[in-house]
Amino acid sequence: MANNFKMVAKTMFGFEEILEKELQKLGAINIEKGVRNVSFEGDKGFMYKANLCLRTAIKILKPIHSFTVRSEQDLYDKIYKMDWTEYMTNSSTFAIDATVNSDMFNHSLFIALKTKDAIADKFRNTEGKRPDVDLKYPDVRINIHIQKNFCNVSLDSSGQSLHQRGYKTATNIAPINEVLAAGMLLMSGWDGQSDFLDPMCGSGTIPIEAAMIACNIPANINRREFSFEKWNDYDADLFEKIVESSMNKTREFHHKIYGFDKAPSAVRKANDNVKNANLTDYISIEQQDFFETEKLFDGKLHMVFNPPYGERLQIDMEAFYESIGDTLKQSYPNTDAWFITSNMEAIKNVGLRPSRRIRLFNGKLESKLLKYEIYEGSKKAKFNNYNND
Repeated sequence: MANNFKMVAKTMFGFEEILEKELQKLGAINIEKGVRNVSFEGDKGFMYKANLCLRTAIKILKPIHSFTVRSEQDLYDKIYKMDWTEYMTNSSTFAIDATVNSDMFNHSLFIALKTKDAIADKFRNTEGKRPDVDLKYPDVRINIHIQKNFCNVSLDSSGQSLHQRGYKTATNIAPINEVLAAGMLLMSGWDGQSDFLDPMCGSGTIPIEAAMIACNIPANINRREFSFEKWNDYDADLFEKIVESSMNKTREFHHKIYGFDKAPSAVRKANDNVKNANLTDYISIEQQDFFETEKLFDGKLHMVFNPPYGERLQIDMEAFYESIGDTLKQSYPNTDAWFITSNMEAIKNVGLRPSRRIRLFNGKLESKLLKYEIYEGSKKAKFNNYNND
């Protein structure tokens, strides 16, 4: 316990509870839910595990200092006073990310610049050489968060956002964020206990995340690197053990995951990404127009998808959403269908009443995740009557 420290997992709006549950399952302690974040405690190995395994986290931050701040000069002075040699050397590269919610400061880029100057000046004045800035692949990424007049300084243990899983080399016009896809799947109750369909799968993100959940594969197993691998205290043997023990917890999946898309280019991209994720045994991507398909088996089907929402793709939204409703009603009995949309008007054309509505954000677009429960319907009854005549 002596080696435990506080960490903050950042997430998207609406996923705080899901992330809290993920952290509980992983074994975090002193978990506290915030807005777009969940704080918790664990040791270095747990920090590695959180980065590797959490599906709904965007970043794992390690707070190292906090203070009240009264002015830009005050911020500079307090950052300058810190002992940065604990975290980096004068030959390290570094980058600053700043988020500001304060009447006193209104420009996050300026705060990032002031912080960068303080760190660079400290090294130049004490060691005669300053570290360089590298915005893309720094050795150390520092996060500054100012809320009113309170400043938190953290090390970013993740680096590139954790939605960048490492399996996606090909995307199409409006790809869904991997963290958003995983969060939607977990919210929908997907647990790998039935067949699964994404009828508008684009580059395959939702089927891939669904397979990883079903098989309990760590979310970021395909990533090339995390920021913590460049830290002074990085323990490669410990990280290897964490990866090994996480992979030992994978499980078999006895159903099938399907992805449909009517665009041949999307099908090609999705298949490439499925291959990159080593999931070809579990996922079948087919070129199909959902509106011309029907459910091919009797069992329960779990469906999650991200229909085009008219921001970047030009379609007749009313007719399109009407077709979604008609296809579900007529061709997909015994199905739980979930989809996300930011087009609140178009929903009215589905012609079905959603049993759940959850507020989320798809990028900056306020959206709703909707659940439609399609029961065994008249199609089967009609078929039976026909056979009895």
